[in-house]
Amino acid sequence: MKTVIQIVLWIACIFLGYLIYKSVTGPIEFNKVKQERFAKVVSKLKDIRNAQEAYKSVNSKYTSDFNALIKFIDTGKYVITQQRDSSYMYFDDVYKIDQLKEITIIDTLNFVSVKDSLFKKDNRYKSLADIPGAPNGEKIEMKADIIEKSGYKAPVFKAWVKKEVLLYDQPKDLIAKEITEKSVEEVNGDAITVGSLEEVSTSGNWPVVYDRSDDN
Repeated sequence: MKTVIQIVLWIACIFLGYLIYKSVTGPIEFNKVKQERFAKVVSKLKDIRNAQEAYKSVNSKYTSDFNALIKFIDTGKYVITQQRDSSYMYFDDVYKIDQLKEITIIDTLNFVSVKDSLFKKDNRYKSLADIPGAPNGEKIEMKADIIEKSGYKAPVFKAWVKKEVLLYDQPKDLIAKEITEKSVEEVNGDAITVGSLEEVSTSGNWPVVYDRSDDN
């Protein structure tokens, strides 16, 4: 009987030790997985932002359609212009004299491919809507709109990925804590986002650490 009790106590000690180990290493492993997955999505959202800004420069609005955005990258071109000041003399019918009129002339110098400018020989833009590692093929959500600000109608867009989609295989309690995160060093809220449908902004909600890792 004594031997049985000792075995049970040893099993209990081992199990308790495992729980303590997981309570310490679990959050560390979670943060490592989170940062790796978040970094991949942030990189995608930056590509979407660059593509949307290029689309707007040509079409004066953003798009909600990934297919339209990808097609634009394939075929779209930037117009390279040069602005210069000039002047000429004209006869003023009111004052009956010659007067100098100053004007601005915009010359079209060249056309540059959007694809070559943004992605060069990389075809990653073909999968702009795909979420890296999504378990069920989930896609990045994106919407464009026109809002009124101070009497001015401004085009806006937003693209986002829910955290729970990226962290689908992680402990539920750590996911719940992550969704309520509020810190300048973390991605706040329940999703990683770029742009806004309420404000004229193309900023992302990720901390600068993801920009630094991109530069490296």
